[in-house]
Amino acid sequence: MSSSVRLQSPAASRVRARTRLERWLLNESSQPAVHQPEKARTQPWWKVMCLTGVDYFSTLGYQPAIAAAAAGVLSPLATLILVAVTLFGALPVYKRVASESPRGEGSIAMLEKLLPKWRGKVFVLVLLGFAATSFLITMTLSAADASAHLIENPFAPAWLQGQEILLTVVFLGLLSGVFLRGFREAIGIAAGLVAIFLLLNLCVILVSAVQIVGNGGLVHGWWTALTTQHGNPLVMLGLAVLVFPRLALGLSGFETGVVVMPQIEGKPGDTEQDPAGRIVGAHRLLTTAALIMSGFLVTSSIVTTLLIPAAAFEEGGPANGRALAYLAHRYLGDGFGTAYDLSTIGILWFAGASAMTGLLNLVPRYLPRYGMAPAWAKAVRPLVLVITLIAVVVTVFFKADVEAQGGAYATGVLALITSASVAVTLSAHRRNQRGLTIGFGTATVVFVLTTAVNMIERPDGLRIAACFILGIIVISFISRSRRAFELRATSIRLDEAALSFVSSQDDGDILLIAHEPKRLSSSAYRHKLQHACAVSHFPGTARPLFIEVTVDDSSDFETELRVRGVVRHGYRVLEVHSSNVPNTIAAVMLHIRDITGLMPHVYFRWTEGDPVANLFKFLFTGEGEIAPVTREVLRAAEPDVTRRPWVHVG
Repeated sequence: MSSSVRLQSPAASRVRARTRLERWLLNESSQPAVHQPEKARTQPWWKVMCLTGVDYFSTLGYQPAIAAAAAGVLSPLATLILVAVTLFGALPVYKRVASESPRGEGSIAMLEKLLPKWRGKVFVLVLLGFAATSFLITMTLSAADASAHLIENPFAPAWLQGQEILLTVVFLGLLSGVFLRGFREAIGIAAGLVAIFLLLNLCVILVSAVQIVGNGGLVHGWWTALTTQHGNPLVMLGLAVLVFPRLALGLSGFETGVVVMPQIEGKPGDTEQDPAGRIVGAHRLLTTAALIMSGFLVTSSIVTTLLIPAAAFEEGGPANGRALAYLAHRYLGDGFGTAYDLSTIGILWFAGASAMTGLLNLVPRYLPRYGMAPAWAKAVRPLVLVITLIAVVVTVFFKADVEAQGGAYATGVLALITSASVAVTLSAHRRNQRGLTIGFGTATVVFVLTTAVNMIERPDGLRIAACFILGIIVISFISRSRRAFELRATSIRLDEAALSFVSSQDDGDILLIAHEPKRLSSSAYRHKLQHACAVSHFPGTARPLFIEVTVDDSSDFETELRVRGVVRHGYRVLEVHSSNVPNTIAAVMLHIRDITGLMPHVYFRWTEGDPVANLFKFLFTGEGEIAPVTREVLRAAEPDVTRRPWVHVG
């Protein structure tokens, strides 16, 4: 008696489960709205400002404490310098970036266009390393500070003490879960968090200002300490300039402000080629955010310096990493202070969402297109898991210490702003805009010096950034090597002449002879045909069809192929420009097979030279050992031998 129940082997169950997991991971419907914007989802600029503001404004949770710890009584003066650099340096630079990259490409894309071929690609990889440093440390630092606010709250249970790493990892896990589920309401949540957070900060600063006004001795005591410790105003200014790089965290948010540009609602007449309304909205976003943040930075530096004793900012002190929260509890009570803590925890956690969005925008934009990341890097969920894993490792490495991560954060932020300054300076120079070139050049010098000082004073930030850069470069070139035998054509189109060449063969096979595009004399074609007939058994009665591939930029990975048919010295030739030779020939042969139903054959001569050298030549110049690589590309693309085009070598 046979059973009607069909049992499946454990292996089959595992395959099915793996297939379901792969479908879920690669499901592009999980894309957050900020990553894959739709026209219907655009919002007014002030709402989008809140999305970038959760990164920018959230630094109020820890920036005043870091400024006070770094500069002491000089904190207000150093903060004024930070504000001046923000309003007269970073803001004009990023308004120019927004004008030239209205689709959210940012300064990295501007430099990619200005620096051609491999130089541009390697430079982009380096900048991506700094961007990864900035965005990842934003996630880990913000989550760590959210943990600090939770632990230091007087109503927090005692068992939370000493659990900073665990809480930070939990916050990162919750953030990852939001993106894995599919983040669709980012702007609405951000607007609510930013409004509540800024309102509570305003209350704290106003109440603190009342305390200062009511106690005139505070200002006198601060001024006495300032003049006693640092002497005349020029010395104060010089010291404040030296301290300024440590306050660079207050410059965060500008790159994110450009990344979210596609979310900004434009004017009715906007087009993709000329989104003037979107650019105006981006300028308003950047300006308003900079002015709001500047006001809060200056006032918060004053009240924290005058009202909080220096000992409270030391490691383990009640104001360490949470200066405004300290004032909220002290002057407005633990009830209001708890509300402030909760709003700070919320916006710091959501700052990680803003940073995650930046990474989800940058990585798929560049690495898969360069062939320097697996194809799955274009999908959100696998990328979210990888980013979260790296963030957890960084958290454990830094032991969830906010101040310890400040150097790495500032390094990433300053490197991105410096690259943006260089990009707009080069752009203005190429357009012969002398005044703007001088202005942007001055900003570039300031940011270069600031970045250098920050790297010298806090080399840990540079080391972390270097690890990210090295990791990205190594993984990128490994990935490119592994993907070397893929078909790289995003599309193939034959013009009328080329189509007539391949369609004129009514039956039999289509015979192609690979030819170097630099040898265009009649004798070169004749000798190539004679060699194919003598060595590769090319049918002497067949009418040859030559194929020539011109490599324009070998650093590109995926390209659109446009095949042009020409007649040269009586010989029919298929001309195509691409980033490599063998992958292009393989792609064209498969396309010819599909549109004609005939089997293409291609005839090569063996390449002279060392095989290892030819392999590296192929990887970096797109040429090298063409014949065997063409066959390998065809083998990988077409597993059915009976449908695979033929490769002949002699």
